[in-house]
Amino acid sequence: MASKAIHAYYDDDDVLMLAVKKVKAAKHHIEEVYCPFPVHGLDKAMGLAPTRIAITSFLYGCVGLTVATLMMNYIMIEDWPQDIGGKPSFSYLENMPAFVPIMFELTVFFAAHLMVITFYLRSRLWPFKDAENPDPRTTDDHFLMEIDIHDNEKELRDLLLDTGAVEINIVEKNSH
Repeated sequence: MASKAIHAYYDDDDVLMLAVKKVKAAKHHIEEVYCPFPVHGLDKAMGLAPTRIAITSFLYGCVGLTVATLMMNYIMIEDWPQDIGGKPSFSYLENMPAFVPIMFELTVFFAAHLMVITFYLRSRLWPFKDAENPDPRTTDDHFLMEIDIHDNEKELRDLLLDTGAVEINIVEKNSH
């Protein structure tokens, strides 16, 4: 089933922010906003829920710290204990101050790499994926606001022109 959407183009991020606030105040649902760069505060203006990705970052860091601790205990204490720099290898706790840099590095390594993988999977980005961008200008210098039309085309067009849109197009959307 095909439905209609209106694409409003803006050439300034401040004008876009004011437009999003006016459209939300008029009780219209903004389907998506495409921007060439991140616009600070746009997620709050659109009313998007906060992300929980920081929680996963903490959990991935904990996994990295656990792997580092277990790895160093096995390698340096159980499997092949060595007297390095006068530090005896009787227990992990006695040697832990020397292992802090390794624990820190593996915590950051696991958090960073697993966060990138999580972001790509969550965003459904993978190699050779076709772009979902409706207009290539939004990767250069234009901002696009997409709103579904529900028998309110004239009202939406007038509202968007009032908000400072430089171009307005009606497009057919295909439902998947």
